[in-house]
Amino acid sequence: MNAEPTAEPTTEPATETTTESDADTTDVDTADTDTADTDTAGTAAPTDSDASTTATASPADDAKPKRGRPKGANARKTRTVELTLTVTGTADGEWQAELKHGSKWVTRGLAVTASAVSRAAKELHEELSTPIDEVIDAAKEQQQARVAELEAQLEEARKQLADLES
Repeated sequence: MNAEPTAEPTTEPATETTTESDADTTDVDTADTDTADTDTAGTAAPTDSDASTTATASPADDAKPKRGRPKGANARKTRTVELTLTVTGTADGEWQAELKHGSKWVTRGLAVTASAVSRAAKELHEELSTPIDEVIDAAKEQQQARVAELEAQLEEARKQLADLES
């Protein structure tokens, strides 16, 4: 490993001092530093070992493509599974679930409760649970209104029955 002299960028022309023993080395180094000074303006010039490494690496890569799996590639591809869960609800508060695996139905028309739908949505993600809870709350309010209406009708029917008995 020979330590090569590095040249500082200067505005003065480079002067060569040679002796008989290092004449070839100085000439080569001066030529490299002159180009480095004008091309890169103050950055270090690449060494001869760096240039030879990059020059030999690129022709080898372009010459022949490698066969087989590239190194570092996963041995297995990630397998995706397509499952489609459809949950439908009615205004009466009846909920059904259907599950499809690919193109094959696993189950259809499975009765589920509104609370189970709400819990499942909360477990999956907040963005799913918020709109589902809004729909469930609206259905709950509608059912409460219906219960109040039916209770009023029941009270009216009891009054009519009491009038008939007296």
